[in-house]
Amino acid sequence: MAVKQVENLLGLLEFFAERKSPATLADVVAHFGWARSSAFNILTTLVENGYLYEPKARSGFYPSPRWLQLAQSIAEGEPISEKLRQVMTELANETGETIWISASSGLFAVFIDIVESMANIRYTAKAGKRVPIHATASGQALLSQLPEQDRSVLLRKVSFERYGANTPMSITEVLDQIEAGRRRGWFESASNYSPDLGGVAVPLVDGHRTYSVTVAGPLYRVRDKAVEHARCIHETINRIYGRDHSRTTLTNFDIPF
Repeated sequence: MAVKQVENLLGLLEFFAERKSPATLADVVAHFGWARSSAFNILTTLVENGYLYEPKARSGFYPSPRWLQLAQSIAEGEPISEKLRQVMTELANETGETIWISASSGLFAVFIDIVESMANIRYTAKAGKRVPIHATASGQALLSQLPEQDRSVLLRKVSFERYGANTPMSITEVLDQIEAGRRRGWFESASNYSPDLGGVAVPLVDGHRTYSVTVAGPLYRVRDKAVEHARCIHETINRIYGRDHSRTTLTNFDIPF
């Protein structure tokens, strides 16, 4: 169950990220529709703990560098490797489509890092975006790496909902799609979750962490390039991580390349 105070804090941070300028108490109240007393308490608490400050007297509040220091300290604990960043950059240059890496978080695949396509019409997303792990190429690539028992336990918790034309609507359908991905060596989504969007994904083990690497874009542009993009992912991973790295990552996969 969502905690309202936490949602308000996150909303406030996103508000400043989009605004990129100080905001007064009145600005915050007008934007969120919060009671003035509630907004005052939130802002005051953040000021007293050093997370907000006033760049100029009576000009409004703005997040302090303390947020950046926290984020940097957190990132140092689980950094994204240079090899993984190189995979993303090279795939973006070669395919011209949006690339992201994601990791599993319960019933979701969470976007960890993204390189957006330069095309006018493209897949857009931000780090932290969550998508259903059972209904997406990224998620199914991650599911494929779980022990069978863990995968079964997780899928029993899924509430099946129709997101797109090809959304799997049962555990059996999910398992069939994962098995199809195993046989061909990559996972595919074509309007499975986002209508008119498609992509392919391959799991990748980097150190002790398992990710999925995804190439995605408008369905009209990527539908006929699925095999090409999958091959590109494998070849890029093997070139950067070492020969046949993706084959060892995809244990028991029959990769037809």
